[in-house]
Amino acid sequence: MTPDPAPHLLARTRTLPVAFATLLLSACGDEPEPPPPAMDTAASVTERISEAPAAPVSGPPFNESLAAGRADLSFFFVPAGGFAYRDDAGHLTGVTVELLRDFARFVADTHGLEVHITWIEEELWADFYSYVRDSRGGAFGIGNVTITDARWREIDFSPPYMQNIAVLVTHQDVPKLESLEAIGQAFAGLTALRYPGTLHEARLEAIRRRHFPDMDFQAIGSNDELVSALAAGPETFGYIDIYNYWRAREAGQPLRRHPVGDDAAETFGVILPDDSDWTPVITAFFEADGGYAESRRFQGLLRKHLGEELAALLLGEAEGG
Repeated sequence: MTPDPAPHLLARTRTLPVAFATLLLSACGDEPEPPPPAMDTAASVTERISEAPAAPVSGPPFNESLAAGRADLSFFFVPAGGFAYRDDAGHLTGVTVELLRDFARFVADTHGLEVHITWIEEELWADFYSYVRDSRGGAFGIGNVTITDARWREIDFSPPYMQNIAVLVTHQDVPKLESLEAIGQAFAGLTALRYPGTLHEARLEAIRRRHFPDMDFQAIGSNDELVSALAAGPETFGYIDIYNYWRAREAGQPLRRHPVGDDAAETFGVILPDDSDWTPVITAFFEADGGYAESRRFQGLLRKHLGEELAALLLGEAEGG
């Protein structure tokens, strides 16, 4: 969500996944999802879902885990369709959930550790972010967090796993916006829905400063709340990630995307506490065997959990109506 990373940001992420078009298009074929990476028979991974309210955690750093032969990893997540959700059987799954499971297997296999995962759910994105930021030890977060230079100053990121497009959305009865410069007149009387703590909020604020000084705001607490408000009638507008827009339209929600407001200068990464000694470990996972984000395994996850149409939207190959 928002500006291009600065040059030294790209240096810290080390390798930016390339050829997203090839990756996602090939992910939409008919091949079955590849199995998880093979794991050494001496290694083990167990997991549980925390029943306690989400909060920062303090666990052993990587060097202590090596010495003990055991890694206790806390995986924070924000529920999101396709990325972190429960299937019909109640099983936690999704693109980023399975990505972190693959990382846990990598840790177990590569370092011969017993790995114990605790999944920690937090629906409020700002709280999720702060809990990971304030944690210590093996804490990781998957909330489709955009990599930005400002965030690098307070948290660590894995290398990117996906590009995103932030889209400007209204009810379908709002006429198509022809230019951002005209938004003050075209959206006069509409209320901007802001999601506190996200770059979508910052993006709306930038539009207010440049083109819409009389913009009125209303805070919302989740993507689902935002989509419901947009679908309720032609009184509001806001930014959402393109996969949320696509899923809402797929479910029949009466929404309109205004392509003049698209912002594709975003990549998502797994987040960690600042200066975590687990950061080089997850970087090694992403870089192993030619790159995880470009692997057949990850392509299979995209195909299974996101589908062909969403892949096309992420590539900018399909217009939202």
